[in-house]
Amino acid sequence: MLTLYIINNCDTCRKARQALDEKALLYKTHDLRKDGLSAALLEHILHRVPLVKAINKRSTTWRALSDEDKDYDANSARQLILKYPTLLKRPLLERNDGTILVGYRDGDYDKLS
Repeated sequence: MLTLYIINNCDTCRKARQALDEKALLYKTHDLRKDGLSAALLEHILHRVPLVKAINKRSTTWRALSDEDKDYDANSARQLILKYPTLLKRPLLERNDGTILVGYRDGDYDKLS
């Protein structure tokens, strides 16, 4: 089963859910705020998505960080993401083969079955 990692009030996440629903694909959601982001789940994600690609540098959360926090290394980035799950780009769609698609644009899920 597909897993869609979201933040519930994110417009892009809503569009991704709608696209999956329109294709009648079975999926479960994991809200990174409500359901949480554990260190184990973060490592699971980062094992499949490069850290540089996983951080949402366009987010309000990123813009609010200090310059010192923005000058991160791999370890400090992990700590920041655990503290502020909204730093992860979203949605993240984990496919049955374990790969994770980052973000969503119209048509991204067209080839899913």
